[in-house]
Amino acid sequence: MAIPARRIVRWGAALGLGALWWWGALRLALAPDAGMVEGAVVAGGWGLSLLPVHCVPGRRRRGEGVRGC
Repeated sequence: MAIPARRIVRWGAALGLGALWWWGALRLALAPDAGMVEGAVVAGGWGLSLLPVHCVPGRRRRGEGVRGC
């Protein structure tokens, strides 16, 4: 059973961006010389977490209405 390339790319992007966010958060908390780059990475990741991505409608099937929040 082959894993689709789209799933691999999606998981790779999620893990990579998550690691980048954790790097920024830990550096901001622990390093005395942390600056704007780390703050921007952490604030951007936190801002993305506020998006209501669970409200995006799925595929429509015959006879099924649009899913919402």
